[in-house]
Amino acid sequence: MMEIDFDDVTLDGDPEPMKTQMIPWEDCDKHEEYANQLDRSQNFREVFTLVKKSVKEALNHERTGLLLYLRDMPLKVGAYHQLGTNGIILNRVLLEQVIQTTASRIEVNAFIYYILLHEYLHTLGYIDERRVRELTYVVAEETFGPTHVATKMAVEGPWSFIKINPFYMPRSHERGIEIVREFEDPSSKYIS
Repeated sequence: MMEIDFDDVTLDGDPEPMKTQMIPWEDCDKHEEYANQLDRSQNFREVFTLVKKSVKEALNHERTGLLLYLRDMPLKVGAYHQLGTNGIILNRVLLEQVIQTTASRIEVNAFIYYILLHEYLHTLGYIDERRVRELTYVVAEETFGPTHVATKMAVEGPWSFIKINPFYMPRSHERGIEIVREFEDPSSKYIS
């Protein structure tokens, strides 16, 4: 006896997998608004404000008083947060590569959103890397919907979207750590 999976059957009987998830109507406007805000972001602060807002809405967690540093690191490292500190260290060399090789601001901002979201979750006390990856996807999908490039990065990893030039060398060999000024809203209190 042949079994039929009715979830994959179309009217003509040919199996056809669903290409995109259905998005409830009330979420379409929210996803579009978040995507527009990310597309229009001009700096780290604007992207990070969106990260914090989306985490607050999705997980009801937040913190303030964070600093962002840019540092030259090997290309395989996107960023990191040292447990017990208030800093996120972003790989300046990788960021330069993304900016130089990515076709659009949308993809650059999605990459920055993804990296900052991942590290922000670490600053909130999520230590297990697998759990942070899961939550990164949950927040991105709830914020932008399943088809946005930031959500796809959360599923596939950012490396599938980045074109690395293996011959790229930073402008100078020994650049120091750079602090990103006004990363967070200066009016936000350290303890909320």
